[in-house]
Amino acid sequence: MPDTPDIRHDWTLDEVWALARLPFNDLLYRAHTVHRRHFDPNAVQMSTLVSVKTGGCAEDCAYCPQSAHHETGVQAGHMMDAAEVLDRARAARASGATRFCMGAAWRSPKPRQVEQFAGLIREVGALGLETCATLGMLTGPQAQQLKDAGLDYYNHNLDTSERHYPQIISTRSYQDRLETLQNVRNAGLKVCCGGIIGLGEELRDRVELLHTLATLPAHPDSVPVNQLVAVEGTPLADAAPVDPLDFVRVIALARILMPASHVRLSAGRTAMSDEMQALCFFAGANSMFYGERLLTTPNPQADRDLVLLDRLGLRPEPLVAAGQQA
Repeated sequence: MPDTPDIRHDWTLDEVWALARLPFNDLLYRAHTVHRRHFDPNAVQMSTLVSVKTGGCAEDCAYCPQSAHHETGVQAGHMMDAAEVLDRARAARASGATRFCMGAAWRSPKPRQVEQFAGLIREVGALGLETCATLGMLTGPQAQQLKDAGLDYYNHNLDTSERHYPQIISTRSYQDRLETLQNVRNAGLKVCCGGIIGLGEELRDRVELLHTLATLPAHPDSVPVNQLVAVEGTPLADAAPVDPLDFVRVIALARILMPASHVRLSAGRTAMSDEMQALCFFAGANSMFYGERLLTTPNPQADRDLVLLDRLGLRPEPLVAAGQQA
């Protein structure tokens, strides 16, 4: 989608702060207006996420049950068999998903693992699905290898603001994440990048995270907004719950700042009421993870999601259109 006057990469922090302080109704009105300018307001892109390699990750992310640093009961497993991955992909396509996302709990993949994933990408892509992978940090050549295999999207979240980041992760730096995003862009892959709300951050951190995303050389094509799923055994197991209206505000800000990006409701939806999700869709969310699990955490039942969409008069974005607006 070509740039229009409201697609900017020069937002100032003061401008984002001003948006964040708007009255709730004014913020939602502005976000919904922007949303209608760039998207069908009643279509929702559906993605399915599968953990292809679970647990044993060397990173110490304070929220993650897959970290080897935490005792959460998640055991390190082997990479899923290719036939099972393809079965999951076919099931996702049959249930209405247009994008199949594959995750592996690695700090960064080894050459053999990249080659294995390249094979999965070719086979999943041959099913007619968009492909996405999240494998940790990538070098430039690794990103190019995945692109050459047909990968559409690469997910690598910033998680939170640069200021708050050291309170959450110590095993890789914020700059490491930004460099992976640059490698992904340089390879011509579409970027999927967002964050997590509920990590003990302040409003300032949410503003700064969104400002960072909105001032990247190119806006992420997809912006997943996660609500923390507090898991026993992680340092954030007792984190305070997120105020639902504060979460809706983050969705609205993301929509205003990145008008042509898909804004995705990601982890944490099992704790969201139907009314909260409806407000998120009005505020500009137009993508969701669809299926019973997200890596190792639960997700609403697929039939419940379809019932909710039907109640709201929303419909899944068709497969033929999935690549046209991302």
